[in-house]
Amino acid sequence: MEQTLEPYKTVYRGGTGEIVMKKSRFIATVSPVETEEEALEFIQQLKKKYWDATHNCYAYVVGIKNPVMRCSDDGEPSKTAGKPMLDVLIAKELTNLVVVVTRYFGGTLLGTGGLVKAYQSATIEGLNNSVIINKEPGIHMRLNVDYNLIGKIQYYLGQENFHIISSEYADTVTLDVIIPVDKVNGFQKKLADLSNGTVSAAEIRKTYYALIDGQVQLL
Repeated sequence: MEQTLEPYKTVYRGGTGEIVMKKSRFIATVSPVETEEEALEFIQQLKKKYWDATHNCYAYVVGIKNPVMRCSDDGEPSKTAGKPMLDVLIAKELTNLVVVVTRYFGGTLLGTGGLVKAYQSATIEGLNNSVIINKEPGIHMRLNVDYNLIGKIQYYLGQENFHIISSEYADTVTLDVIIPVDKVNGFQKKLADLSNGTVSAAEIRKTYYALIDGQVQLL
């Protein structure tokens, strides 16, 4: 069966963030994951790292269609930690990530409203210090272009905002490009029109791509 890729928003690089509320420290640690097993393993690593903390609460979302969503208050009053953290991930439409918020109790009770605010604020701080990307489905394609046509082809690619991944100049110019899935047919037709049928693109693979640190990367 042909592989179908769905666009989604996720974390490319995890980060950490910390807030202090009434002397309690809340440290958020964010990580990308591909499976629930990876999420659970990451949670265990953080529990070992912060073994002396009062609480290590977590939330994760894994999967594109019908994602698995789990959270834990880890001893905090019910629905004051894990659920508010998960709500942030859902609101930001993120998947394939896990967040652990570690609390060191500062001696003053925050109340349920204070806890909800603290855990959500810490989660947001952690996400703000992470690299969040939109993973888009595309087709990695390769075309060989004669030098007399390269300017015309490159102009067309630029007009359509189709990204060139790499280029190699030899007897002809070899361009690797990433084309959105829904634009491939039109792309092939336009190449034929521009080159009088002499240029076509070979499909390398279906893949995800994203803009990361100002550069388009295949994922």
